[in-house]
Amino acid sequence: MRDSRERWAELALHPVRIRVLRVVGGGRRSTREIAGRLPDVPQATLYRHLAALAKGGLLEVVEERRVGGTNERVYALPPGGAVLSGEALATATAEDHGRYFTAFVSSLLAEFSRYLAREQIDLAADGVGYQQSVLHLDDEEFADFARGFTELVRPLLGNEPREGRTARLLATVLMPVDPPSTQKGGEPSPTERT
Repeated sequence: MRDSRERWAELALHPVRIRVLRVVGGGRRSTREIAGRLPDVPQATLYRHLAALAKGGLLEVVEERRVGGTNERVYALPPGGAVLSGEALATATAEDHGRYFTAFVSSLLAEFSRYLAREQIDLAADGVGYQQSVLHLDDEEFADFARGFTELVRPLLGNEPREGRTARLLATVLMPVDPPSTQKGGEPSPTERT
């Protein structure tokens, strides 16, 4: 039998499902609310993905209510969210992590493409930015940074949509980078100066 990593990857690592999980990650959402936030996803496709996510345990149906002549489902993430357990992540192979990261980057590309397709964009006014920075930190400094970042972001994660609030995607990637190789005399090689 396949392990939970494979099942999770098969379910979650799909561009539409990633977007569905992001919408539901903000709180309880009805099928109608999810469809309203993903207007480019055909209704039949959305229902198929919702059913797969619920069947796989990445979403829970927390309420069913009568709307007109049909039952409308309300979805939420299960306790702990739609994430792999620490144990599953620790035992994931390099290939698994390659797939997870590819899906992560693909979802960022898709979101940025949707942003660029708007009739008008203004990166400064819209608060759009992207950059890479290398931080030189020892383990204690890194732990302090991670704690401070978590303390800064955690209270904002519970914000519900309302008038005047803009949904903003914050994506983080932290990884060690190889130090630059040096020539004799400690100078960076010419290709690393650019």
